[in-house]
Amino acid sequence: MEVILCQDVQSVGKVGDVIKVKSGFARNYLIPQKLAYLATPSNLKKIESQKVQRAEQGRKVKQEAEELAEKLSKVSCTVAVEVNDLEKMYGSVTEPEIAHALQQEGHSIDKKFIVLEKPISELGIYDVSIKLHSEVTAKIRLWVTKK
Repeated sequence: MEVILCQDVQSVGKVGDVIKVKSGFARNYLIPQKLAYLATPSNLKKIESQKVQRAEQGRKVKQEAEELAEKLSKVSCTVAVEVNDLEKMYGSVTEPEIAHALQQEGHSIDKKFIVLEKPISELGIYDVSIKLHSEVTAKIRLWVTKK
């Protein structure tokens, strides 16, 4: 039996996929849970128009992320940290602190988008990646200085 998926179903398919499954699986699980509907000619036309709309929306989101990445590439922020007599930091600079520094610069970025390869535990200048979209990553310059 052919069905069209309404939601992502793990190990079965993604939204909009037309898949062939056993009729019992479709009748007893996918259709009652509203995870899929029958692949009729009218439903196939509807899903094609939805795919076009999703693709257009995806392009808009990616374009906005690219514009934001261009702005962020010019940003340089500073995080002042406490150090001991030997210029060693107490702890390390984390994503929330970087997000707060960006917010002070006027850019509201959620901490979950900030990607650190390793914890920043020394004073210096670092390039920090910010993942804005699955295909768009921005780099900012981060200065870690002592208070």
